[in-house]
Amino acid sequence: MVKRRRSYEAGHRPKFLAVVDDSAECAKAVRFAARRCARVGASIVLLGVVTPPEHETWLGVGEVMQAEAEAQAEALIDAAANAVRTLAGLEPEKVVRTGVKADELVKLIEADEDISLLVLAASAGRDGPGPLVSALAGKSAGTFPIPVAIVPGHLEDEEIDALA
Repeated sequence: MVKRRRSYEAGHRPKFLAVVDDSAECAKAVRFAARRCARVGASIVLLGVVTPPEHETWLGVGEVMQAEAEAQAEALIDAAANAVRTLAGLEPEKVVRTGVKADELVKLIEADEDISLLVLAASAGRDGPGPLVSALAGKSAGTFPIPVAIVPGHLEDEEIDALA
């Protein structure tokens, strides 16, 4: 049985979740989410996921690498948060997690029942839309707990504003 999301109940403000990374298309997804949130009265959550080191290294090098990756993720989220403030006048909720991106995404959605829409950026390159979009569009598409908006990376800002 699928549990109904709390964001649909009276008195709860829905949240849109945008995944922030270092891809060129990420800014397009953040723009769409910010503009749409402003239009419908939702709030926005920006998620950055740090991939843990694949192996343990000696003398704390792994810990330093992890700290650097977390700092980079926080910097990306801060830049996206500034864009949200400028575009929509909203103060975003910022979340940084460590793990596999798809797993951390699902865990956050399960933990916060006010999240009602996932906004992802899709690459327009010849390598495909990106691993996260491909994974969600595949076998899990029919079972994902919330709707997913996929923003193509080739859209112009004016087109995104009109769609939002």
